[in-house]
Amino acid sequence: MQTVRLAWRQEAEGRWTMQEIPGSDAVIPAELVLLALGFIHPMHEGMLTQLGVALDAQGNVRANTDNYQTSLNQVFTAGDMRRGQSLVVWAIREGRQCARAVDEFLMGGSDLAG
Repeated sequence: MQTVRLAWRQEAEGRWTMQEIPGSDAVIPAELVLLALGFIHPMHEGMLTQLGVALDAQGNVRANTDNYQTSLNQVFTAGDMRRGQSLVVWAIREGRQCARAVDEFLMGGSDLAG
């Protein structure tokens, strides 16, 4: 396994990012590698970059908890994508509330429980 050490650095706008520590490359013999990457923002490359949605200071997709819309009309987000990695019960709650917000957006009202 080829590795490099990382350090957390705070950018000018307050967002924390990981940066490689120069000269910290190492090779470790391994047959199995398990990655535990908790508490980092969603991957920006791909859909998020292509859509151009606004991000918060932590790198999560910015949306409020009233209608769960992002900075783009008709694009919604909830759970880990919006609040960052957290307890699964928060993701379930936000998923239900976001579904209600989407239903209200599409139908003008909702019978779904939030």
